[in-house]
Amino acid sequence: MNKEITPVGNNLKSLVETNDFIKQLSVDCVIFGFHNKSLKVLMLKYFNLDIWALPGGFVFKNEDVDDAANRLLYERTHLDEIFLEQFYTFGRKDRTESDIHNRLTKNKEINLPADHWLFDRHISIGYYALIDYTLASTFPDAFSEKCEWFDVHDLPKEIAFDHREIIDKGTEFLKKNLDYKIYGSNLLPEKFTMKELQNLYEYILGEPLRRNNFQRKMLALDFLERLEKKFDGSANKAPYYYRFRK
Repeated sequence: MNKEITPVGNNLKSLVETNDFIKQLSVDCVIFGFHNKSLKVLMLKYFNLDIWALPGGFVFKNEDVDDAANRLLYERTHLDEIFLEQFYTFGRKDRTESDIHNRLTKNKEINLPADHWLFDRHISIGYYALIDYTLASTFPDAFSEKCEWFDVHDLPKEIAFDHREIIDKGTEFLKKNLDYKIYGSNLLPEKFTMKELQNLYEYILGEPLRRNNFQRKMLALDFLERLEKKFDGSANKAPYYYRFRK
Protein backbone atom coordinates (compact mmCIF):
# COMPACT_ATOMS: atom_id res chain seq x y z
CA MET A 1 0.00 0.00 0.00
CA ASN A 2 1.23 3.49 -0.83
CA LYS A 3 2.22 5.13 2.44
CA GLU A 4 0.39 8.32 1.47
CA ILE A 5 -2.97 6.54 1.22
CA THR A 6 -4.68 6.29 4.60
CA PRO A 7 -8.11 4.63 4.77
CA VAL A 8 -10.79 6.62 6.59
CA GLY A 9 -12.78 3.64 7.79
CA ASN A 10 -16.44 2.67 7.60
CA ASN A 11 -17.87 4.41 10.68
CA LEU A 12 -20.65 6.59 9.28
CA LYS A 13 -21.25 8.42 12.55
CA SER A 14 -17.60 9.52 12.78
CA LEU A 15 -17.60 10.50 9.11
CA VAL A 16 -20.63 12.80 9.27
CA GLU A 17 -19.61 14.37 12.60
CA THR A 18 -16.12 15.38 11.53
CA ASN A 19 -15.23 18.96 10.61
CA ASP A 20 -12.13 17.86 8.70
CA PHE A 21 -13.72 17.73 5.24
CA ILE A 22 -14.01 20.52 2.69
CA LYS A 23 -17.72 21.20 2.73
CA GLN A 24 -19.72 20.84 -0.49
CA LEU A 25 -16.85 19.19 -2.40
CA SER A 26 -16.76 15.50 -3.23
CA VAL A 27 -15.01 13.02 -5.50
CA ASP A 28 -16.75 10.28 -7.51
CA CYS A 29 -14.77 7.49 -9.17
CA VAL A 30 -15.78 5.50 -12.25
CA ILE A 31 -13.65 2.39 -11.69
CA PHE A 32 -13.48 0.35 -14.89
CA GLY A 33 -12.46 -3.29 -15.17
CA PHE A 34 -12.48 -5.59 -18.21
CA HIS A 35 -13.45 -9.24 -17.88
CA ASN A 36 -14.88 -11.88 -20.25
CA LYS A 37 -15.19 -9.35 -23.09
CA SER A 38 -17.21 -7.04 -20.83
CA LEU A 39 -16.35 -3.53 -19.61
CA LYS A 40 -17.45 -3.35 -15.99
CA VAL A 41 -17.87 -0.56 -13.48
CA LEU A 42 -17.73 -0.87 -9.69
CA MET A 43 -20.83 0.27 -7.78
CA LEU A 44 -22.07 0.36 -4.18
CA LYS A 45 -25.52 -0.51 -2.82
CA TYR A 46 -26.60 1.94 -0.15
CA PHE A 47 -27.44 0.56 3.30
CA ASN A 48 -31.09 -0.62 3.50
CA LEU A 49 -31.94 1.12 0.20
CA ASP A 50 -32.32 -0.43 -3.23
CA ILE A 51 -30.17 2.35 -4.68
CA TRP A 52 -26.70 2.03 -6.20
CA ALA A 53 -23.96 4.62 -6.42
CA LEU A 54 -20.40 5.13 -7.57
CA PRO A 55 -17.54 4.86 -5.08
CA GLY A 56 -16.87 8.34 -3.83
CA GLY A 57 -16.40 10.52 -0.82
CA PHE A 58 -15.21 13.80 0.58
CA VAL A 59 -11.89 15.61 0.52
CA PHE A 60 -9.99 16.43 3.71
CA LYS A 61 -8.95 20.04 4.25
CA ASN A 62 -5.28 19.03 4.36
CA GLU A 63 -5.51 16.69 1.33
CA ASP A 64 -4.88 17.18 -2.39
CA VAL A 65 -7.89 16.24 -4.52
CA ASP A 66 -5.84 13.63 -6.44
CA ASP A 67 -4.76 12.09 -3.13
CA ALA A 68 -8.42 11.91 -2.05
CA ALA A 69 -9.29 10.02 -5.25
CA ASN A 70 -6.39 7.61 -4.73
CA ARG A 71 -7.45 7.08 -1.12
CA LEU A 72 -11.03 6.31 -2.12
CA LEU A 73 -9.87 3.95 -4.85
CA TYR A 74 -7.68 2.07 -2.37
CA GLU A 75 -10.47 1.83 0.19
CA ARG A 76 -12.80 0.18 -2.36
CA THR A 77 -10.29 -2.16 -4.09
CA HIS A 78 -7.12 -2.33 -1.95
CA LEU A 79 -5.13 -1.48 -5.08
CA ASP A 80 -2.73 1.42 -5.41
CA GLU A 81 -0.46 2.84 -8.11
CA ILE A 82 -3.40 2.60 -10.51
CA PHE A 83 -4.19 4.59 -13.66
CA LEU A 84 -6.46 7.35 -12.29
CA GLU A 85 -7.36 10.65 -13.92
CA GLN A 86 -9.81 13.53 -13.63
CA PHE A 87 -12.23 13.78 -16.53
CA TYR A 88 -15.07 16.19 -15.62
CA THR A 89 -16.53 18.38 -12.87
CA PHE A 90 -20.19 17.85 -12.04
CA GLY A 91 -21.79 20.98 -10.64
CA ARG A 92 -25.45 21.06 -11.67
CA LYS A 93 -27.21 23.00 -8.93
CA ASP A 94 -29.78 20.29 -8.23
CA ARG A 95 -27.49 17.25 -8.59
CA THR A 96 -27.78 16.27 -4.90
CA GLU A 97 -31.30 17.52 -4.23
CA SER A 98 -32.73 14.29 -2.87
CA ASP A 99 -33.31 12.79 0.56
CA ILE A 100 -30.88 9.90 0.07
CA HIS A 101 -28.35 11.09 2.64
CA ASN A 102 -31.16 11.80 5.11
CA ARG A 103 -32.60 8.31 4.63
CA LEU A 104 -29.16 6.73 4.99
CA THR A 105 -28.36 8.44 8.27
CA LYS A 106 -31.79 7.64 9.70
CA ASN A 107 -31.33 3.99 8.69
CA LYS A 108 -28.18 4.04 10.81
CA GLU A 109 -30.10 5.78 13.63
CA ILE A 110 -28.06 8.95 13.21
CA ASN A 111 -30.07 12.15 13.63
CA LEU A 112 -28.58 15.23 11.99
CA PRO A 113 -29.91 18.81 11.90
CA ALA A 114 -31.53 19.94 8.65
CA ASP A 115 -28.69 22.39 8.01
CA HIS A 116 -25.94 19.76 8.31
CA TRP A 117 -23.25 20.02 5.62
CA LEU A 118 -24.04 16.49 4.38
CA PHE A 119 -27.40 17.74 3.05
CA ASP A 120 -25.92 20.73 1.22
CA ARG A 121 -25.34 20.97 -2.51
CA HIS A 122 -22.10 19.20 -3.46
CA ILE A 123 -19.87 19.76 -6.45
CA SER A 124 -18.14 16.55 -7.48
CA ILE A 125 -14.89 15.99 -9.36
CA GLY A 126 -15.17 12.94 -11.58
CA TYR A 127 -12.25 10.52 -11.87
CA TYR A 128 -11.94 7.33 -13.84
CA ALA A 129 -9.66 4.42 -13.04
CA LEU A 130 -8.56 1.52 -15.25
CA ILE A 131 -7.80 -1.56 -13.16
CA ASP A 132 -7.15 -5.27 -13.60
CA TYR A 133 -10.49 -6.82 -12.65
CA THR A 134 -8.82 -10.06 -11.55
CA LEU A 135 -6.63 -8.35 -8.95
CA ALA A 136 -9.25 -6.21 -7.23
CA SER A 137 -11.05 -7.07 -4.02
CA THR A 138 -14.17 -5.03 -3.28
CA PHE A 139 -15.13 -3.34 -0.02
CA PRO A 140 -18.27 -1.30 0.86
CA ASP A 141 -17.93 2.20 2.33
CA ALA A 142 -19.60 3.83 5.34
CA PHE A 143 -22.83 4.45 3.39
CA SER A 144 -23.18 1.04 1.75
CA GLU A 145 -23.69 -2.67 2.36
CA LYS A 146 -22.48 -4.14 -0.98
CA CYS A 147 -19.79 -3.40 -3.53
CA GLU A 148 -20.25 -5.16 -6.89
CA TRP A 149 -19.29 -5.01 -10.58
CA PHE A 150 -21.81 -4.22 -13.34
CA ASP A 151 -21.51 -4.26 -17.10
CA VAL A 152 -21.63 -0.65 -18.35
CA HIS A 153 -24.51 -1.66 -20.63
CA ASP A 154 -26.48 -3.35 -17.83
CA LEU A 155 -26.50 -0.99 -14.87
CA PRO A 156 -28.90 -1.14 -11.88
CA LYS A 157 -32.30 0.48 -12.35
CA GLU A 158 -32.02 2.85 -9.39
CA ILE A 159 -28.82 4.93 -9.36
CA ALA A 160 -28.20 7.79 -6.91
CA PHE A 161 -27.93 11.47 -7.78
CA ASP A 162 -26.34 12.07 -11.21
CA HIS A 163 -24.11 8.99 -11.05
CA ARG A 164 -25.57 7.49 -14.24
CA GLU A 165 -24.50 10.66 -16.05
CA ILE A 166 -21.05 10.39 -14.47
CA ILE A 167 -20.71 6.81 -15.73
CA ASP A 168 -21.88 7.83 -19.22
CA LYS A 169 -19.44 10.73 -19.40
CA GLY A 170 -16.60 8.60 -18.06
CA THR A 171 -17.29 5.91 -20.65
CA GLU A 172 -17.50 8.47 -23.46
CA PHE A 173 -14.24 10.08 -22.31
CA LEU A 174 -12.56 6.67 -22.37
CA LYS A 175 -13.85 6.01 -25.90
CA LYS A 176 -12.58 9.34 -27.24
CA ASN A 177 -9.15 8.95 -25.67
CA LEU A 178 -8.69 5.20 -25.82
CA ASP A 179 -5.51 5.18 -27.92
CA TYR A 180 -3.78 7.45 -25.41
CA LYS A 181 -5.26 6.06 -22.19
CA ILE A 182 -4.98 2.34 -22.88
CA TYR A 183 -1.19 2.60 -22.75
CA GLY A 184 -0.08 1.90 -19.21
CA SER A 185 -3.63 1.10 -18.07
CA ASN A 186 -4.52 -1.96 -16.03
CA LEU A 187 -7.53 -3.19 -17.99
CA LEU A 188 -5.51 -6.10 -19.38
CA PRO A 189 -3.12 -8.50 -17.63
CA GLU A 190 0.60 -7.79 -17.84
CA LYS A 191 0.90 -9.74 -21.09
CA PHE A 192 -1.85 -10.27 -23.65
CA THR A 193 -2.43 -11.23 -27.28
CA MET A 194 -3.32 -8.81 -30.05
CA LYS A 195 -6.75 -10.46 -30.20
CA GLU A 196 -7.36 -9.77 -26.51
CA LEU A 197 -6.40 -6.13 -27.05
CA GLN A 198 -8.75 -5.96 -30.05
CA ASN A 199 -11.58 -7.47 -27.99
CA LEU A 200 -11.11 -4.71 -25.44
CA TYR A 201 -11.20 -1.99 -28.11
CA GLU A 202 -14.26 -3.47 -29.80
CA TYR A 203 -16.25 -3.69 -26.59
CA ILE A 204 -15.43 -0.17 -25.44
CA LEU A 205 -16.03 1.35 -28.89
CA GLY A 206 -19.09 -0.79 -29.53
CA GLU A 207 -18.13 -1.79 -33.06
CA PRO A 208 -16.14 -4.53 -34.84
CA LEU A 209 -12.65 -3.72 -36.13
CA ARG A 210 -10.74 -5.23 -39.05
CA ARG A 211 -7.97 -7.40 -37.64
CA ASN A 212 -5.19 -6.35 -40.05
CA ASN A 213 -6.00 -2.65 -39.79
CA PHE A 214 -6.18 -2.84 -36.02
CA GLN A 215 -2.84 -4.63 -35.69
CA ARG A 216 -1.16 -2.18 -38.05
CA LYS A 217 -2.51 0.77 -36.06
CA MET A 218 -1.44 -0.66 -32.70
CA LEU A 219 2.08 -1.39 -33.86
CA ALA A 220 2.36 2.09 -35.39
CA LEU A 221 1.51 3.66 -32.02
CA ASP A 222 4.75 2.08 -30.76
CA PHE A 223 3.60 1.40 -27.20
CA LEU A 224 3.63 -2.42 -27.47
CA GLU A 225 6.55 -4.76 -26.86
CA ARG A 226 6.33 -8.17 -28.54
CA LEU A 227 7.10 -11.17 -26.32
CA GLU A 228 7.09 -14.95 -26.76
CA LYS A 229 4.43 -16.87 -28.65
CA LYS A 230 1.36 -18.25 -26.91
CA PHE A 231 1.57 -22.01 -27.43
CA ASP A 232 -1.59 -23.87 -26.46
CA GLY A 233 -1.02 -27.20 -28.21
CA SER A 234 -3.43 -26.52 -31.08
CA ALA A 235 -2.59 -26.82 -34.74
CA ASN A 236 -3.33 -23.16 -35.39
CA LYS A 237 -0.59 -20.60 -35.76
CA ALA A 238 0.36 -19.44 -32.29
CA PRO A 239 -0.14 -15.72 -31.63
CA TYR A 240 2.46 -13.54 -29.96
CA TYR A 241 2.07 -12.13 -26.50
CA TYR A 242 2.51 -8.37 -26.06
CA ARG A 243 2.87 -5.99 -23.16
CA PHE A 244 2.87 -2.22 -22.83
CA ARG A 245 6.32 -0.67 -22.93
CA LYS A 246 7.61 0.51 -19.57
